[in-house]
Amino acid sequence: MSDLKPLTALGDASARTVTHGVLTLKENNALALVSLALRRDSPEPTPFGLGLPGPGLWASSGSIAALWTGPGQWLLEAPGRAESDFAAEAAAACPGCSVTEQTDGFAAFEVRSAAGEEPILALMAKLVNLDSARFGPGTATRTGLEHMSVFVIRRAADRLAVIGMRSAAGTLWHALETTAARLAEPRA
Repeated sequence: MSDLKPLTALGDASARTVTHGVLTLKENNALALVSLALRRDSPEPTPFGLGLPGPGLWASSGSIAALWTGPGQWLLEAPGRAESDFAAEAAAACPGCSVTEQTDGFAAFEVRSAAGEEPILALMAKLVNLDSARFGPGTATRTGLEHMSVFVIRRAADRLAVIGMRSAAGTLWHALETTAARLAEPRA
């Protein structure tokens, strides 16, 4: 039998990280994702003690986070738990709900600014059609990024996450890195 080794969404043995100026991009290959949907007449759960956010919002509590994806639907995040059966844990914490494993279907990229909020806002202005003045910390939405559908999460003033389809991970990384590199170029 072959000696198989897992690869990240970008095809590497370990998560890719790059810094351009004050922006650092990191592939988050350890993020577990599950979709959560209410069934008819089921009450809204509080998985792992987390109050589920409303439209356009993202919330975190302890090591779990969630973003609203539609009426009665959320995407749950568990950092550092991609190798575990987070879907089974979420299903046990949300009786009467539909829980579906999503980890291997998506690629997550984290963007951090070493210079506060302005570089994050500049990156967003170049990549997504969102009003960055209204897209503050604790917000999340699905939008388009270079003809790809992505979730954009504003984790903090200096942090942004972009989650897209795993099959488009290379294209998404290229868009993020190219834009960060251009923003880091000195202006003449």
